[in-house]
Amino acid sequence: MNSELTHKLEVGTASKKSRVAISNFVIRKDSVQELSSIAFDTSNKLHVMAFWCLELVCEKKLKLFTPYIDLFCETLRKLTNDSSIRPATKICYFLTKSNHRKNGISLTQEQEHQIIEALIDRLIQEEKVAAKVYAMKALYVLGKKYDWINDELKLILTQDYPNHSIAYQSCSKKILKKLSQ
Repeated sequence: MNSELTHKLEVGTASKKSRVAISNFVIRKDSVQELSSIAFDTSNKLHVMAFWCLELVCEKKLKLFTPYIDLFCETLRKLTNDSSIRPATKICYFLTKSNHRKNGISLTQEQEHQIIEALIDRLIQEEKVAAKVYAMKALYVLGKKYDWINDELKLILTQDYPNHSIAYQSCSKKILKKLSQ
């Protein structure tokens, strides 16, 4: 694939400026399908960079991502690279927040269940703190619809609290406080 987007991903860097430029290009050129295809192909050497940019696209224009949510949900369980897990988990957070809003994106029950399963796995597995924080935030939102999530979330956060960093503890403390109200 020698497209303009592929070239931009190849020469892009991890810097915020570079990722923003690529995500703006994707939005302008309506290239979300191509970016998603690259991101979801875990064997593609540009997969991580594509996920970084996809996260920014979703942050700005989540509705553009709607046609690719099924593939995204299928890909969640296949992700093993920490550098793609964090943006994927953040995209889950964007989706769950939007799904909870009146005029937001509507996730199917199957999509919600795939996201829930992946997020719980992220919380209980050895993951970087950022992925765990977005997982707990997204699960908290989903817990407003599925009561059982709140019980699971309380249990996991309470058990894991002393074993994690200050950032993890801070976020889990806030969520535990919300769950207790």
